[in-house]
Amino acid sequence: MEKPNSELSVFVCEALRKDISRDRIREVLFQAGWQAERVDRVLEEYAEIDFPVPVPKPRPYLSARETFFYLLLFVTLYISAFNFGNLLFIFIDQAFPDPAMAAGSSDWISSRTRGAVSSLIVAFPLFLYLSRKITNELQNTPAGRSSGVRRWLTYVTLFIAACIILGDVSALLFSLLGGELTVRFLLKVLVVGSIAGAVFVYYLHGLRSEEQAP
Repeated sequence: MEKPNSELSVFVCEALRKDISRDRIREVLFQAGWQAERVDRVLEEYAEIDFPVPVPKPRPYLSARETFFYLLLFVTLYISAFNFGNLLFIFIDQAFPDPAMAAGSSDWISSRTRGAVSSLIVAFPLFLYLSRKITNELQNTPAGRSSGVRRWLTYVTLFIAACIILGDVSALLFSLLGGELTVRFLLKVLVVGSIAGAVFVYYLHGLRSEEQAP
């Protein structure tokens, strides 16, 4: 994480100490050529609490425990999403079989099904447990919402989901324009788009809710 400019931080602290409003501080700094993002970041260092001197907020820090839980949370999310989609693909393949597929592929389908179900049984309950645990911790210590590793992994997840959605829509249009659109292919496109879209909307909504919260 980029450290805020010490000169800017001192200026903001002194201005708040003299009861100058935050809007006025922003206006003056914008006129002086400071970037809005950097100004807002420094202003966020101080809580909007009625006190004779500016009250600093706790700065986000990176701990091994925090990194472990967030990495495990998102890894279990990826595993659960992939294997859930894989399981739905298997059901679609069985409902709408491809004539070109070999007749002796039942063993391979059975192996895929066992693998997907086994991964879901392990990863999804762990994902739910970690989600609940982290949510409870954030409710008790709201400062944890500014965690650097949490925000990075969330935005990486949003990026991956957005790329999958773009690729999914592109594949759909490619098949549609080529006249090769089948029910089997359409259902698979809907599965991929629905899973990636659900993940994208869920985490984007979470980020927007945090930004709008006082």
